[in-house]
Amino acid sequence: MQVKLASSYGFCFGVKRAIKIAQEHKNSATMGPLIHNQKEINRLNEDFDVGLYNSLDEVKKDDTVIIRTHGIPKNDLAALKQKDATIINATCPFVTTPQQIVKKMSADNYSIVIFGDEEHPEVKGVKSYGDDVFVVLKPQELEKIIFKYDKIATVAQTTKKKENYLEIVNQLILRYKEVRVFNTICDATFENQGATRELSQEVDVMIVIGGKNSSNTKQLFNISCENCKNSYLIEDEKELELNWFKSKKLCGVTAGASTPDWIIQKVIDKIQDI
Repeated sequence: MQVKLASSYGFCFGVKRAIKIAQEHKNSATMGPLIHNQKEINRLNEDFDVGLYNSLDEVKKDDTVIIRTHGIPKNDLAALKQKDATIINATCPFVTTPQQIVKKMSADNYSIVIFGDEEHPEVKGVKSYGDDVFVVLKPQELEKIIFKYDKIATVAQTTKKKENYLEIVNQLILRYKEVRVFNTICDATFENQGATRELSQEVDVMIVIGGKNSSNTKQLFNISCENCKNSYLIEDEKELELNWFKSKKLCGVTAGASTPDWIIQKVIDKIQDI
């Protein structure tokens, strides 16, 4: 079986930075899962004794607490600072940007529209920095919203598809005279999505590697499915099935922004053994 990797895949800048920070702070704990990849989180725990806190109540005196790549809500950050602990902020700079945009636009009396998943930790964090803030996934959802202000500012979850964001933006422009649009989808997302789209058009079978709860990985999988009906989303090599590769010659491989190289290599090795 011949394997071809996407031209852009795997760890993005923000994840690489967060992993490096975690490895430099042994015997620490992250506030929420550092990234959306449980196997990498397990490795950090086993090799560097980096633990996991799911609530502020777990933080103890003299702890070293690392804020996850997705960031945390504004009030949680303020409460964390009140505790007698060392805080290391590993929030991705591309996530910090929409937080600051929402903060500034709200101060300037703009209503805010966030294109993203309401329950995603990144979106929860960004939303907390504004006043009149609404989260939508589809243009139709805008029709039900009554904004406090007649000026609208909009940002996007960093891992969303730009085409879908444009649908939200277009709807807002048709309805309101003043709309400030901020493109907060990160470059790594663009590159990975474009590379996946290109590769999935030329292969017989496509393997997307990443956490099942990872937004950017699911986006890659959806793009792959648009072009290659034999597309599969897996978290590691153990999920590969022999029948996926029967009568296939070329297998494409891509990976989400939270997928480490060591997992990707194990998947490639197993596919090549088939």
